Amino acid sequence: MNDFTLDQRLDTDTFPIADLPLCRVLLMNDARYPWVILVPRLNNISEVFELSETDQAQLWQEATQLGSVMKTLFEGDKLNIATLGNVVKQLHIHVVVRHQADATWPAPVWGNGSAEPYELEPLADLRDQLIAHIDRLNA
Repeated sequence: MNDFTLDQRLDTDTFPIADLPLCRVLLMNDARYPWVILVPRLNNISEVFELSETDQAQLWQEATQLGSVMKTLFEGDKLNIATLGNVVKQLHIHVVVRHQADATWPAPVWGNGSAEPYELEPLADLRDQLIAHIDRLNA
């Protein structure tokens, strides 16, 4: 996993948060939603079935554990976990906390409205909160 290369679009649209055993955790630069992206730190993988069974289980475990923490932390009404890959081929999992009062409820977050980039201070606070909870998952 040392020579892992992140897709350029993901690199541009996100902020790195931490690494879990399999995945890099990235924060989507859209302040409308608590939204992270998990990317397995493996090159040339675009589909879940290309992962070993062990890595498939690890990916799902990381997505659901982080999603559970995020839904509680951000007091969400719903948690969306999805893999699309129509724009970015590299395998990645979206974990998005939704609120009934959010910008696009109940529609999907993709293709609705324009991203609202984080301001520096709220970004730092959110990043610190996520790191603290991820550290507990890694312990």
